[in-house]
Amino acid sequence: MVYLVSNMAMYNLKERGTYNVLSKLGIIVMLLSLSITTKAQSPSRHIDSLKTELSKVSTDSLRLRLLFQLSEEYQYLDFVQAKSLIDEATTLSEKLNLNWAKLEAYKQQSYLSTIRGDFLTALKFDKARFPIALATNDSANIASSNNYLGNDYINLGEYDEAYYYFTESFRISRAIKDSLQTAIALHNVGTVFKELGQYDIALDHIELSRKLSNQINDIDGQAYTYYEIGDIYLRSKKYDESEQALLKALSITRERDINILEPDIISRMARLYLRQGQFDIANKYYDSAELLHTKTQNEYGLAESILGKGRVALKQKKFDDAANQILESLNISKRINARTLEIECYRTLSQLYEEREDYKSALAYTKQSKALQDSLFSQDMVQKIFQNQLRLQTENKDLQIAALNETQAKQANELNRQSFLKNILVVVVALTAILLFTVYRSGQRRIRINKLLIEHQNEIKKRSLELEQLNQVKDKFFSVISHDLRSPINALSGILDLMSKNQITSEELPKVTKELQLQFNHTKNLINNLLDWALLQMDKLKIQPVKIDLRSMVDDNFELLDSLHLKEVTLTNKIEEDTSAYGDLNMINLVFRNLILNGMKFTEQGGEITIGADIHDEELTVWVRDNGVGISPEIQKILFEKTSGYSTRGTANEKGTGLGLILCKEFVERNGGRIWLESEEGKGSTFFFTVSKFHEPVFA
Repeated sequence: MVYLVSNMAMYNLKERGTYNVLSKLGIIVMLLSLSITTKAQSPSRHIDSLKTELSKVSTDSLRLRLLFQLSEEYQYLDFVQAKSLIDEATTLSEKLNLNWAKLEAYKQQSYLSTIRGDFLTALKFDKARFPIALATNDSANIASSNNYLGNDYINLGEYDEAYYYFTESFRISRAIKDSLQTAIALHNVGTVFKELGQYDIALDHIELSRKLSNQINDIDGQAYTYYEIGDIYLRSKKYDESEQALLKALSITRERDINILEPDIISRMARLYLRQGQFDIANKYYDSAELLHTKTQNEYGLAESILGKGRVALKQKKFDDAANQILESLNISKRINARTLEIECYRTLSQLYEEREDYKSALAYTKQSKALQDSLFSQDMVQKIFQNQLRLQTENKDLQIAALNETQAKQANELNRQSFLKNILVVVVALTAILLFTVYRSGQRRIRINKLLIEHQNEIKKRSLELEQLNQVKDKFFSVISHDLRSPINALSGILDLMSKNQITSEELPKVTKELQLQFNHTKNLINNLLDWALLQMDKLKIQPVKIDLRSMVDDNFELLDSLHLKEVTLTNKIEEDTSAYGDLNMINLVFRNLILNGMKFTEQGGEITIGADIHDEELTVWVRDNGVGISPEIQKILFEKTSGYSTRGTANEKGTGLGLILCKEFVERNGGRIWLESEEGKGSTFFFTVSKFHEPVFA
C-alpha cells in the first residue's frame, strides 16, 4: 500500500487488543458487526451543516469548497454520493477554468478511483493534474503530484515508472525541506523495491522514512511503516514477525481512522493465516476485507479478496468452490484492467488444475500467465525504446543545426576567426595557468591558516577547561580555608580567654592542650599544603632533581610524625638500605608526608603503616600500605581529581583538607612518575607511586 496524504473524514472503526489463536474467529465476527452497526447509526451533524451551507451558497468559489468538503466526508460513508459531489465540482471547476479548483477536483477524483481500485482512471486524473501543478510553480504541489502518479503506476505493476515519479517527489520535497513529503517519498520508493523482491533495500528505505516520520510526529506514517514491514516479513516467510507488525499497523490504523489502509492490512492478515494453514481464520479475514471493499465499491480489493478465498478453498481441496471464486476474481480483474492481479489468477488456476491432475489445463493457464507477464514487459520495453529514440533524434537534430551554423560562420570569416581564436586561446591558457597557480597557492595558504586556527581553538578550549577546573578548585579551597582556619583560631582564643580568667583547672589543662595541639597540627598541614599548591599553580616550584636516599627520608618523616603523638600507630620502614631515587627532594618528601598522614588518619589505634619500594630497571615503585578502614570504589575514582578535593573525617575524627592527595599527584607527575591506589573497604589501602631510579655517573 503506497503512502498517500489526504484531508479525509473517515469512518470510525476502533477496536484494539491482543489477538490469539483461540479468540481470533470471535473477535473478527465482533469487529464486522461493530463496524456495520457503528456506520449505520452515526449520522454526521457536520455533513448536515455542510449541506445546509451548500443550499444557501451564492458564489461559485465557496460552492466548490463545500463540494470538496462534502465529497471527502462521504467517501467512506456513501461512495456514490462522494463520487456525485466530486463530479459536480469537477465540471464546475473546468467550466470556470480555475486551476486551484481543478487541482483539488482531480486529486479527489484520483483518490476516489484509488479507493475503488480503478487505477487507470486514477492515472488519468493524476496526469491531468500534473501539468496544472507544474504551471503553478508550487514545489509542494508538484511533489504531491509526482507521488500520486507513482502510486498509480505501482498499482498497475509498472514499477520503473513508479520509481521515477517517487524519486522525483523525493528530490523536490527534499529541496524544499518538506519533511512529510520526503518521508512519504522514501517510504514509497521502499515499496517499489519490495515489489521487486529487494527486501533489504526496501527495509532500508522504510526505516529512513520511519525515522523522519518520528522526528515530525507523523503518527499515520507509523501505520504504513508497520504494514510494509509486516508484508515484507510475510513474503520472507517470517510469520511471527509479520503478525506482530501487521497487528501494530491495524491498531494504529483503527485508532487514526486510516480507512484506505485497513482493508489492505486485513487482506495481508488473511494471507498470513492462509500460509500458516489456519484456513478458517484466513476466510474470516478475507470476509472482513471484502465487506470493507464493498462499502467503497473497490473492485480491485473485491477481486483480491475473492481470489484469496479461492486460494483457501484450493488448500482445503474444495476444487469447485475454488474454481468459481478464482474465475470470478479473474473476470473482475479483466474488466478493470488489473493486469498484475490477472496474472495471479492465471497462476492460481494453473495450481488448481495441477491439483486436479488436469495438466493440460494447468499448462494452458501457465502459458496465459507467462504471456501476460511478457506482454507487460514488452510494452514497457517498447515505451522506453521509443522515448529514448525520440530523445536521441531530438538531440541529433539540435547537433545538426549547430553544426550547420558553425560551418556557415567558418565559411564567412574563416581567416580572421582562426587568428582570433589562436590569440584568445593563448591568452586563455596563460590566464588559466596563472589562475590555477594562484588558486593553488591560495588553497595551500588557506589550509595552513585553517590548521593554525584549529590548533589555536583547541588550545583555547584546553586553557578554558583548565581555568574552569582551577576556578572550581580555588572556590573549594577558599571554602576550606575559611572554615578550617577559623576553627583552631577560635579554639585558641577561647582557651586563652578561659586561662586569663582562671577558669581551666590543672586537671583539664592537659586535655585542652592536646585538643588544641591536634587543631594546630591540622592547621599547620593545611597551611603547608595550601602554600605548596599556590606555588604550584603559579608555576613557582622548579624541579631540582638530586639523589634521594629513600630509606632515610622515610625514617625522618616517621620520627617527625611520631613526635607529634598524633595516634598510636606502628610505623614500619621496609625500604632497603642504599635505595636511591632521582627527583626533587622537597616534592618527594611532601608526597611521603601526605601519604603517611593520610594512612594515620584512616587507621585505628594500634594499627600499622608500612612503606616499601620495588626496584625495576629504570624506576622505583614506592608503596605506602595501611590496615585501616579502606576506600570505596566510588571514592577511588575521584580521589585524585582537581575539582573533587574530597575529604572525610578520620577514625579519631581528624579533619582533612582535600589537598594532600591532589598535591601528591601533581608532584609525582612533575617528577615524571605515576600514582595510583589499591583498596578494599575494611581491609586497608595501598598507595603506589613511581620515581626515577638514581644511576651513579660513569666517568671515562
